[in-house]
Amino acid sequence: MNGIHLEIRGRVQGVGFRWFIRETALRLDLAGWVSNRSDGNVELAAAGDAHAVERLEAAARKGPPGAMVEEVRSLPAIDAATLTRPFGIVRRERL
Repeated sequence: MNGIHLEIRGRVQGVGFRWFIRETALRLDLAGWVSNRSDGNVELAAAGDAHAVERLEAAARKGPPGAMVEEVRSLPAIDAATLTRPFGIVRRERL
């Protein structure tokens, strides 16, 4: 099982970015989550088939209409075995 853990920067909140990522990940049968961060960025962790993970990362680099992805950064790896299905949106309390 391959995995990614990414931070997406740019205009990625308030434009349906999390929904877009969740729907894409569900179609690709990936495990994991996506979440808004308090700094205005989006974080995602996903695991599954290598080709599907690559397709999700490509989708994250583009984003939905209305989003403007400026940068995608790799974050420290998350143990793929800890990621669950179905892929979901995690809501965190803002600091």
